[in-house]
Amino acid sequence: MHTVELLEAAIALAEQVGYRVRQEWLDGSGGGDCEIRGQKLVFLDLAVGPLDQLELLLDVLRREPAAVSLPMPHPLRELLAVRKSA
Repeated sequence: MHTVELLEAAIALAEQVGYRVRQEWLDGSGGGDCEIRGQKLVFLDLAVGPLDQLELLLDVLRREPAAVSLPMPHPLRELLAVRKSA
């Protein structure tokens, strides 16, 4: 799968576990996740490339135990299983 396809699948997965995903122009800040009034949000910065957006979303999804039990493309499942080293 191409990066953009993986990003689209990751966005769909995040929405399934309760996140509202917003793609905004954030001038390169990269975005992030937060919770406002009980609503989980992820902001993806359109100023960065799809690979950076995907990495941010993968980090968010790795903190969601329910995500791994949902159906998803095999390449996305493999990426979720890989932890970034510090």
